Amino acid sequence: MPAKALDFYLPEALNASYPPEKRGVRRDHVRMMVLDRNTGETKHDQFFHLTNYLQPGDLVILNNSRTIPAVLQAEWIREDVVIASAVEVRLARRRQEDTWEALIVANSIKDGDQLQFSQALSATVVGSKENSPLKTIIFSKKGTELFNIIYAVGEPVRYEYIEQPWELDYYQTVFASHPGSVEMPSAGRAFSWELIFKMKHKGILLDFIQLHTGLSYLLDDQWHQTPEDNVEEYQIPDSTMERIQQTKAAGNKVIAVGTTVVRALETAALTGKRSSQTNLYIDQGFPLQIADGIITGLHEPKASHLDMLSAFVSESHLSNAYNQAIACSYLWHEFGDMNLIL
Repeated sequence: MPAKALDFYLPEALNASYPPEKRGVRRDHVRMMVLDRNTGETKHDQFFHLTNYLQPGDLVILNNSRTIPAVLQAEWIREDVVIASAVEVRLARRRQEDTWEALIVANSIKDGDQLQFSQALSATVVGSKENSPLKTIIFSKKGTELFNIIYAVGEPVRYEYIEQPWELDYYQTVFASHPGSVEMPSAGRAFSWELIFKMKHKGILLDFIQLHTGLSYLLDDQWHQTPEDNVEEYQIPDSTMERIQQTKAAGNKVIAVGTTVVRALETAALTGKRSSQTNLYIDQGFPLQIADGIITGLHEPKASHLDMLSAFVSESHLSNAYNQAIACSYLWHEFGDMNLIL
């Protein structure tokens, strides 16, 4: 379905601007709407009761990418002349160990301009992306050394519905281990170690893939990114793919935690590549080969993620469920409530 098919009015009060913990709610006790793929029936529960909806032998796949503080401040220099003492640089996606695409919030940035982030870190602007405000920058550091400095000087990406800055820990899942995501893979945020132990105790299997999320909003509606524009790198361990195949063969379900996981798994199924990049677009006409269900947050009107959900459930069922979520005052975005489609 086209994204406009699920356009709806989202009251501003339903934008979760505070982490659950700051609202007095444990991260695994946010609300959960359970949507039956076939019947469209909905149930309303808490995320901590997830095990009530899964069976022993089902496999839950999580994204273990760790969020980086991708908003940096830099001195802008051209030919040894300081043009501006502070410009905002939003990292968008990594290209190589020292090379990133970035959104530089300043007019007339040119190739060859320098960005000085700290005494220890600088970058050079080396190119522009066609039909995009993104610039390619090469850092003076790379690898672990680069990430260490970024963690020291950066801040998390924060959108307008987040009313005040929150520390980076609020933008991490408890199991995040591989730095690289510009925005939190937020579908996994509601998991706690207690819930993970509870799942394992019931015989529900867990495994991990890695997909580093890119910058989704470029600060100007003129620049609308489609899923095809948003290229993201992923890695799926051989052992994870083998467990997926075993789960399928046994007649159990594979549940993807987040649209990032769906994108990585279905790309691997199509291409046979377990470590690559993906710009896969999934909508209602897409034949899902791996994911039998999805755990996700609630997505804003016209979001391309809603197109992906339509591969799991019909447009009418999805629309009815979202109307219920609004009527029941569910909360949206990365600090909001959850949706299990099964």
